[in-house]
Amino acid sequence: MLKVLLPTIMLVPTIWLSPKKQVWSTALAHSLLIALVSLTWLNNTAETGWLSMNQFMALDPLSTPLLVLTCWLLPLMILASQNHTANEPANRQRMFISILTSLQIFLIMAFSATEIILFYVMFEATLVPTLILITRWGNQTERLNAGTYFLFYTLAGSLPLLVALLLLQNTTGSLSLLTMHYSPAFPMFSTADKLWWAGCLLAFLVKMPLYGMHLWLPKAHVEAPIAGSMVLAAVLLKLGGYGMIRMMTVLEPMTKELSYPFIILALWGVVMTGSICLRQTDLKSLIAYSSVGHMGLVAGGILIQTPWGTTGALILMITHGLTSSALFCLANTNYERTHTRTMVLARGLQMVLPLMTSWWFIASLANLALPPLPNLMGELMIITSLFNWSWATIALTGAGTLITAGYSLYMFLMTQRGPMPQHIIALDPSHTREHLLLALHLLPLLLLISKPELIWGWAY
Repeated sequence: MLKVLLPTIMLVPTIWLSPKKQVWSTALAHSLLIALVSLTWLNNTAETGWLSMNQFMALDPLSTPLLVLTCWLLPLMILASQNHTANEPANRQRMFISILTSLQIFLIMAFSATEIILFYVMFEATLVPTLILITRWGNQTERLNAGTYFLFYTLAGSLPLLVALLLLQNTTGSLSLLTMHYSPAFPMFSTADKLWWAGCLLAFLVKMPLYGMHLWLPKAHVEAPIAGSMVLAAVLLKLGGYGMIRMMTVLEPMTKELSYPFIILALWGVVMTGSICLRQTDLKSLIAYSSVGHMGLVAGGILIQTPWGTTGALILMITHGLTSSALFCLANTNYERTHTRTMVLARGLQMVLPLMTSWWFIASLANLALPPLPNLMGELMIITSLFNWSWATIALTGAGTLITAGYSLYMFLMTQRGPMPQHIIALDPSHTREHLLLALHLLPLLLLISKPELIWGWAY
């Protein structure tokens, strides 16, 4: 565990002590090494499922893929942000990379925590660097508003969780994930028990975000710099799903009855956010709303509590992380050249950047879950398990899948095809850095086709 956490912590002094010219290259090389070392975690041979345990941190098949995704993302964020921050003073550039690194430290500790209180503290700690990223390095003046939304939505959801956890500590005497499965199930009948159940899940549903509590997400995505959007889409939304899967074992007896409204909201959200995407003019906003739809499927898969549903949710979380992050990178390459996110004003880019179009094509197909890709595997497992739970869900999930295909193709055609607008005269060519960045997003996605059991969680 420490072989990854300690180098990540030591990355901060490395950034501040490196010569000015070598800050980006040093940070990139160092973080890429950490990401490569983290791949060794995927070789989990322990029979119990728990691996590299110590008193506070451990790995199991559920947290390992999320941890590897977290480590994989830091070098990609550094690659993506280099052009964006090139004109800033050296100290601000160092500060920027330090904030990204601190985010990775908190996330590693959150995903590997064995004590729920440690998980809660780290879950909250990720707020601070993300908030600084959005409010300090965002593009428009609206960023302060977006930061406020982000902070208050998440805090309002998290406070009931803290109270619920303290109550749980009082009744069971332990909040260790290793012993949670063995604590006796409580008969829960009173209204207070139902509020406790809601308190345990609310923070995670806001973080995911569930449709109805999702208003902070498009704002935060649109205003955040590219690294902020990437980490939000790829990892921070997954904290919600991970927390839900972990807490589900304790909430067992009541979930059967109480989860109905949340499952309905989640599935309705898949259709609604997809429909919103079809009418979007802003590219980043479209990708942000598509994240809400995908996370709705994940929430549905987790809440029905079947092995297939949970496995599908984990697969979809990982694949959505890579796909959505790649789409934000592509949107950023367009934005850096055309200085607009409005799709009508930046059309027909296939004529100018043909190689970028092929990346757009692969990412759009991954977003709509084309057959061989693991995205489809995750979605199909969730849809099948939902259908098995209640056949009526097929109407919502089926409509959601159709609409997803619709807006993914709409996004691809609007940005790449058609006539080029008259006002676009000279565009920079695409750089090797950008192609490397997208290859590092989409190659893992394509390679997972050949060995999907790495991200199956507990099912194998």
